[in-house]
Amino acid sequence: MSTVASQSIVPAGFDPSDFSQIEPLGRELLERRVASVEELRQWVADLSRLWEIIDEAGKRRYIAKACRTDDPALEQAYLFWVREIQPKLQPLFFELQKRYLRNPQRHDLYEAGFAMMELDWQADVDLFRQENIPLFTREQELNNEYDKTMAAMTVEFRGQTYTLQQMARFFEETDRSTREQAWRLTGERRLAARETIEQIFTQLLDLRVQIAANAGLDNYRDYVWKARKRFDYGPDDCLAFGQAIEKLCVPLVEQLDERRKDELKVDALRPWDTAVDPRGRPPLRPFDPDDVAGFVETTRRVFERISPSLAGQFETLRENGDLDLDSRKGKQPGGFQSSLEASKRPFIFMNAAGLQRDVDTLLHEGGHAFHYIASRDQWNLFVRHAPLEFCEVASMSMELLAGDHLGLYYADAAEAARARRVHLEGIIRFMPWMATIDGFQHWLYSHQGHTPVDRTAAWLDIFSRYSSGVIDWSGLEPFRASRWHAQLHLFHVPFYYIEYGIAQLGALQVWLNYRRDPKAALEQLLEAFALGGTRPLPELFSTAGIRFAFDDATLGPLIEAVREELARLPE
Repeated sequence: MSTVASQSIVPAGFDPSDFSQIEPLGRELLERRVASVEELRQWVADLSRLWEIIDEAGKRRYIAKACRTDDPALEQAYLFWVREIQPKLQPLFFELQKRYLRNPQRHDLYEAGFAMMELDWQADVDLFRQENIPLFTREQELNNEYDKTMAAMTVEFRGQTYTLQQMARFFEETDRSTREQAWRLTGERRLAARETIEQIFTQLLDLRVQIAANAGLDNYRDYVWKARKRFDYGPDDCLAFGQAIEKLCVPLVEQLDERRKDELKVDALRPWDTAVDPRGRPPLRPFDPDDVAGFVETTRRVFERISPSLAGQFETLRENGDLDLDSRKGKQPGGFQSSLEASKRPFIFMNAAGLQRDVDTLLHEGGHAFHYIASRDQWNLFVRHAPLEFCEVASMSMELLAGDHLGLYYADAAEAARARRVHLEGIIRFMPWMATIDGFQHWLYSHQGHTPVDRTAAWLDIFSRYSSGVIDWSGLEPFRASRWHAQLHLFHVPFYYIEYGIAQLGALQVWLNYRRDPKAALEQLLEAFALGGTRPLPELFSTAGIRFAFDDATLGPLIEAVREELARLPE
């Protein structure tokens, strides 16, 4: 246990959106005499508390903007933070990191996490360049433009206005003409913004090339690897993972698609045939999109089946108003969990449209929330969060552990079994898509100076490599060529996608452990959650009772276990 004092250096009435109030506190930390281990521990505690408050202020502005991208005041408040506060915070934090790394007392800090913090901070200091600060600001501005472009997309369909997220409901309709019309209308709306999106992305690429060059690195991939603290694996491991997926998963996806084509009794399996029930049953509708409160309550009951403690934690999100789940015009697409550090509260954002994938999303983000709640008692903010590869184990494990309880969303047991099948098939299908996005990112950042035409050709080549050859895209070439435009990760968080693949293998191991011994598996998982980021990735995985590996030998048995489970499920 820490002996740090509970008294905070942050005064009452402190406004983190006013840098003139932040700077004196940072200056005091930079100039404070720190001559003992206890003084250094207290120094870290004071910095941690200050940065908790600052971090939450920035996140709240992002959340507000995401919930209402059409509100100019919220956008301006967010952009003020991006343009006026963050650029001043970065050099200040850099100086604080250097001050810590120069202190010889740090070698005597044996408390869990300080070794990881030093490793992380040394990477940050190695990469920091003053000239990159305005480039980071411009990067966020461009991503805000992308968000606004995507959030503004609506279509008129059969007399009503829908967001593109809401249109996904129609892809599951048994009437094929309805599916095709909805799919084409959605794709055409995205194509209408193709030039704008390509221009945004080209500017992002140019910025990132310059960021890497300023840091003295040959390419942006090398920069990201260090910035994301990927100490336990390299780019070649990711590319080898892609090869394993091509060998083990793509053929299985094609088998699933051949079966779908036969069951649908169609001459050609088209993109709008991939979400409908192949046996012609009505779409899965786990909840009414106009009754989000009922959706939340059912999800709480699912978590209660797994653990009453987890259900209680989820209930606090509802009680605190930390859920924004419905889909509406002007709301940013996607879903995320955000950790509000000063309040020690998780916040979940998503766009619920009444689909089974919405169930998966809320379970997923709930897993992130439980992870944060378990680790939030780590007093040191800078080791509170695990690496993303393990964070996604938390979220994906919760999806799998909830699989036996999907009947709470459905009155018919057969529909619950269908939902389970959709989820497990989705895991198999996800792996090639993950490899597509990851492989595309490796190409993007290792081919500096490429043109949009080059980029499209590379996308189509990589997409074809990992795609099912059963799906017929003839006559739909423009839609296929721009399909990556809807993948937010490519814009906001480059190279953040391999984490999902690595974590899915971890989550599948948790699931298999849970089938053998639910109590022990959950205890191990929660024990690993509580470690936050105080341990390296392999140790976090081993604490959870799983292996940190993503090679052929790991992937093969796990995919086979999913296939066997699918074979056991009723049709």
